[in-house]
Amino acid sequence: MIKYCLLFFLLCACITMQAQEKEAAKVQFGLELDALPYATGGYFGGAWVGKDVWRVRALTAFVKKPDWSTKKDFSNHQVHAYALLLDRFLKKDWKGWWIGAGVVYWHSTIQTDAKLQTAKFDNYLLNGSLGYNFTLYKHLYLSPWGSLSLRVAGDKNVAVDNKSFTLPVINPEASLKVGFYF
Repeated sequence: MIKYCLLFFLLCACITMQAQEKEAAKVQFGLELDALPYATGGYFGGAWVGKDVWRVRALTAFVKKPDWSTKKDFSNHQVHAYALLLDRFLKKDWKGWWIGAGVVYWHSTIQTDAKLQTAKFDNYLLNGSLGYNFTLYKHLYLSPWGSLSLRVAGDKNVAVDNKSFTLPVINPEASLKVGFYF
């Protein structure tokens, strides 16, 4: 998490310095909230910096995955997620379609349906996202989005209550974000 924050702030500084060199290039910052984690009893916080059609996003989230979305015989799958993503818009002013990619770290816990033990495990994923920003009012926007995250490293065959859990290789997500930029 600390590495991602340092990288994010370093990128912010680089973009800001470039903006000072070029009067025409305007750096903007934004904050986002996402509905999905809150709907599951968790939280989400995201911040971004960008110019022209590019932005860099850093986010953290806590999601309590519904049991119906978890492998049979397992429950209480909870994920603390941290991500650093690069997005590109097709239009300027943070409107319309955007596509993004980046790295994600998940620190998770899970139980079997017997709920005797809680297993902890970590995974690293590569993420690809697609979304659309609708302007609600001036700098306030709504952004439905979807993504696929590919598990590339981390714990496999996590032992819990004499069973074994493995995070799927491909993990789909979709939700709705609300954001504001300065």
